[in-house]
Amino acid sequence: MTRTKVLLSWSSGKDAAWALHALRQAGDVDVVGLLTTTNEAFGRVAMHAVRESLLEAQAEAAGLPLWKVPLPWPCPNEAYEARMARACASAVAEGIGAMAFGDLFLEDVRDYRIQKLAGTGLAPLFPIWNPDTAGLSRTMVAAGLKATLTCVDPRALDAAFAGRAFDAGLLADLPAGVDPCGERGEFHTFAWDGPMFRHPIPIHRGEVVERDGFVFADLVPA
Repeated sequence: MTRTKVLLSWSSGKDAAWALHALRQAGDVDVVGLLTTTNEAFGRVAMHAVRESLLEAQAEAAGLPLWKVPLPWPCPNEAYEARMARACASAVAEGIGAMAFGDLFLEDVRDYRIQKLAGTGLAPLFPIWNPDTAGLSRTMVAAGLKATLTCVDPRALDAAFAGRAFDAGLLADLPAGVDPCGERGEFHTFAWDGPMFRHPIPIHRGEVVERDGFVFADLVPA
């Protein structure tokens, strides 16, 4: 039986990395690429603000081709949707039958993705949907997933968390009300090692800056 080819929506963070691990563990689909939107003005992953060189290193470590969707800055929603539609059409033309996402529990985000894929020829997949995020975060750490916080929303979490490792110490230090996986946007991460990668991605932390109301820790290839 032929397995469905899947393109994974790749943010560069821990949840996308864990979704890749889950899809490979399930073994009933074939992940054939990582789809990432980038900010073409700054050469970084949208929101996570990770350098494209590190994004490319992740794809190499995962053993998968990278599908970049460059976005203008600022990016109106119409431009985002048009470019994503072209990427979806390209995927279908290459025989890909589904797109997977690392969403955890935000119903509105899930519904939006389902709506936008309707009629494209790509089925939506949510391989890590609706977990206990406290348990999931501990499972990730125990399995050897290593990630660094690249972006913090200071309205939800102290700016000092930017640049910290996503580990047991961080989970213990998170204040009540902050989701342990940062699913409500409290923080974003860059995954640099774990069972979904063939080898670690060497990094070191650069400067921490505040921009557009968020605190970013720049990660630099080591």
